[in-house]
Amino acid sequence: QLTPSSFLRIGQLSNVDLNEDVHELETELPRQHPNEIPHNEKLLSLKYESLDYDNSENQLFLEEERRINHAAFRTVEIKRWVICAMIGIFTGLVACFIDIVVENLAGLKYRVVKGNIDKFTEKGGLSFSLLLWATLNASVVMVGSMIVAFIEPVAAGSGIPQIKCYLNGVKIPHVVRLKTLVIKVCGVILSVVGGLAVGKEGPMIHSGAVIAAGISQGRSTSLKRDFKIFEYFRRDTEKRDFVSAGAAAGVSAAFGAPVGGVLFSLEEGASFWNQFLTWRIFFASMISTFTLNSVLSVYHGNAWDLSSPGLINFGRFDNEKMGYTIQEIPIFIFMGVVGGILGALFNALNYWLTMFRIRYIHRPCLQVVEAMLVAAVTATVGFVMIYCSRDCQPIQGSTVAYPLQLFCADGEYNSMATAFFNTPEKSVVNLFHDPPGSYNPMTLGMFTLMYFFLACWTYGLTVSAGVFIPSLLIGAAWGRLFGISLSYLTKGSIWADPGKYALMGAAAQLGGIVRMTLSLTVIMMEATGNVTYGFPIMLVLMTAKIVGDYFVEGLYDMHIQLQSVPFLHWEAPVTSHSLTAREVMSTPVTCLRRIERVGTVVDILSDTSSNHNGFPVVESNPDATQVAGLRGLILRSQLIVLLKHKVFVERANLSLVQRRLKLKDFRDAYPRFPPIQSIHVSQDERECMIDLSEFMNPSPYTVPQEASLPRVFKLFRALGLRHLVVVDNRNEVVGMVTRKDLARYRLGKEGLEELSLAQT
Repeated sequence: QLTPSSFLRIGQLSNVDLNEDVHELETELPRQHPNEIPHNEKLLSLKYESLDYDNSENQLFLEEERRINHAAFRTVEIKRWVICAMIGIFTGLVACFIDIVVENLAGLKYRVVKGNIDKFTEKGGLSFSLLLWATLNASVVMVGSMIVAFIEPVAAGSGIPQIKCYLNGVKIPHVVRLKTLVIKVCGVILSVVGGLAVGKEGPMIHSGAVIAAGISQGRSTSLKRDFKIFEYFRRDTEKRDFVSAGAAAGVSAAFGAPVGGVLFSLEEGASFWNQFLTWRIFFASMISTFTLNSVLSVYHGNAWDLSSPGLINFGRFDNEKMGYTIQEIPIFIFMGVVGGILGALFNALNYWLTMFRIRYIHRPCLQVVEAMLVAAVTATVGFVMIYCSRDCQPIQGSTVAYPLQLFCADGEYNSMATAFFNTPEKSVVNLFHDPPGSYNPMTLGMFTLMYFFLACWTYGLTVSAGVFIPSLLIGAAWGRLFGISLSYLTKGSIWADPGKYALMGAAAQLGGIVRMTLSLTVIMMEATGNVTYGFPIMLVLMTAKIVGDYFVEGLYDMHIQLQSVPFLHWEAPVTSHSLTAREVMSTPVTCLRRIERVGTVVDILSDTSSNHNGFPVVESNPDATQVAGLRGLILRSQLIVLLKHKVFVERANLSLVQRRLKLKDFRDAYPRFPPIQSIHVSQDERECMIDLSEFMNPSPYTVPQEASLPRVFKLFRALGLRHLVVVDNRNEVVGMVTRKDLARYRLGKEGLEELSLAQT
């Protein structure tokens, strides 16, 4: 283990994480860019703050709540529904925008390349076509990667791990900003058009969450516009609930699966849930699917048809030829095992790759170069596979968007090209629905192998991209292969329809990579419009999850861990009963007196070494008889607002009344409170006194120091706390439990391990 001091040193060098602003780094460190960043997964980063999911019930808050009568609460409830409807509408519109732009740009690219290939097939010189395809891909991806790497690194990847952390209560910088949304949408369009092995479904979840966070606040801090609406919702608790609705709306826009969206939010996303939330979130999801559906129907020219509920539509599976018999169930379970093993392999490879990236590819320019390399390699692999494939199928009666003839006879097309020369969504649908005999087993085997490694290499690049569709595509390819080989073995029995096995393979592969069970079953059922397969899909997913979990954890949890985020799971580690609050808590605690000197407050807040966010307030004048007992808790953000508004009086006339602040003053400063350095306090003002009584939370949650770790954990996790004060039997403050103290303990291979904390 490295010592903390060496980590502090590393902390100043690193821009490991996607969230640090590159520009600040350049200013701190002239000429020093380390070639390697030592990164250790047994670490927790101190860079992440917690969110306050517990309302501070100070006097201002209580007065306001008492003033609100029943009718006003009803309007608040109506506003919540309005916000959910707006979240649904805007998420649907963003999904439409992505879909239409991708369709047009990708169509243009494939038409240009196809024309070029057809021209050069006749007169030789196909290497020029390859060059054109690779250059087009690399240049498009270069733009997509540059905007992410240089403007907003949080927009990289699918954004699901980040949203999961946000809903768990970790404040990830910039994660729900407008800028992130713009970069995310543009980035995902460019990376899909650039032909990378990515899907546009994962980022929809992040986009929905950003839209939700923005709408529910009724203003944009990035645009400096305040619409003066929804002011009641300007606090973390309310924002969190809307963000879970946004994530659900994103899923339902992506897959046309409103119920699946709600269940996704429940299973993968939200760490806090209540009954009222379910119905509102379902409402948002429904509206989102409906918006997408109606806009796309109008765009496709059949306004009353409503035939495209999601960004990906797996097409209808009809029941007559697609039933399943009882003897197929062991086969499905076997497919689940294969999916679990392949998924675990995918995750393990991606883990080592990500470690390598964090250590060596941490400069933005290197990240862009890597993305371009992957794009060029993807195009080259596709071209070489199509070139070498001799798998020709008749064009008659097939539904191929861009049939490439290459060296096939007239009236035939190259079937490898349907897999590679297409956007991944279309390829998945082709694998599900093309009639038996459309693909050579050799074609499918080579495609699976190549695409597996391409997708693994692509996830974690500095581009906005989802992992849903590539996983489905890999699974559909080997599932179809499996179905074909079954019908060979059974001499062409009727029940081995390859499309059905493609569906099961897709489910198994995706379940093996991301380990979702409930929501994925429902999403697959809704996207195929078929309930018959509910049971086999569930079996396949359960098997894949059990087998995969035996080897390595799911992709999203793995990335959360790699970023050293202090994530709190549902339960404390099982063997942690031996630890008590006394051993877990942080000491010593910086306390403030109830009536405190302004100078002291400013000094405590300016002290960079202690960077605390919550301060217990104790009785101001303890004499011999009275102990300095705990009186309340006040947050850094509240103190900063008090200093900014100069809420203090001179020492001489304490009887004078301080300036009254309203709760609105605190809400207007949320969520970006100014740093203490920007607040100027003169020498005379430092001598004034500040009375914290009406701003502090007079009833903070406390635990005695003998409480066991699971008990502390339950209290902290269930209430979404940020600070938990530890007191002794005389109600004196002895320590403070924060998120990092609890997230430090994790169940490892040998039992309970304690992670070290680092500044990186």
